[in-house]
Amino acid sequence: MRSERSRQAIIDAMLNLVEEGILVPTAQQVSERAGVGIRSVFRHFNDMESLFATADTRIREQYQGLFAGGNRDGSLQDRLLHAVEQRALSYEAIGNQFLTTKAQLWRYPILQEQYARAQRQLRRDLEDWLPELKNLCSEKREMVDAVASFEYWNRLREHQSLGRKTSIKLVTRLLESIILDD
Repeated sequence: MRSERSRQAIIDAMLNLVEEGILVPTAQQVSERAGVGIRSVFRHFNDMESLFATADTRIREQYQGLFAGGNRDGSLQDRLLHAVEQRALSYEAIGNQFLTTKAQLWRYPILQEQYARAQRQLRRDLEDWLPELKNLCSEKREMVDAVASFEYWNRLREHQSLGRKTSIKLVTRLLESIILDD
């Protein structure tokens, strides 16, 4: 039981460090935050890849409902706005998790797999909001995915310093123009 508490403390420490903006925490930082020795980290996890993968799985389980929620009724414009608002809420809640995964993709094949799976799920979720997307040509479908992505959201919020409402408006208008353009 103590061993399981230590394992959970290590995972929690990893997630807390990432949430605080330390996107690539070291084993030393994790062990200090968890209140365990560095050997304990590697007793519970073979390497940092397995720790990152476990933390990634846990955060995905906790926040998967954020992307799946929301009002999916109404006109195309209504559903589009609600879908963008729901994604904005989700991206804001777990943005650092996206960033830490992106920062480590080159290093850890398991994160590459998990990230690819998450991207496919996001695509399916958007199609659930907007079944009209299935009728778009592949070029427009790729444009929709790019505009609805975390990477684009992060660019608007962090790199262009736009507010949440302005970013929602821009993403919604861009998606609407892609979907409705004939």
